[in-house]
Amino acid sequence: MRTLTIRNVPEEVYRAIRVRAAQNGRTLQAEMCDIFTTAVKPEGRVKLGDLLASFGREVKLTDEEMAVFDPYHSPARTASFE
Repeated sequence: MRTLTIRNVPEEVYRAIRVRAAQNGRTLQAEMCDIFTTAVKPEGRVKLGDLLASFGREVKLTDEEMAVFDPYHSPARTASFE
């Protein structure tokens, strides 16, 4: 895991994070990790691939049509063990 140093944090922000960490029963470091994780990976986020696949299902694309968008998962590239 990487180390991150943040300089020049305003005192009121530092205090607020310390209070938040105490309220959540976490260390300051654990609270910051949670804040960063929530900021970059929000719970409701939709991944681009999932969104595109849902569009494909909605317009009822065939497997061959879907293969144009994802050639690595096309039926032609599926392993056969015959």
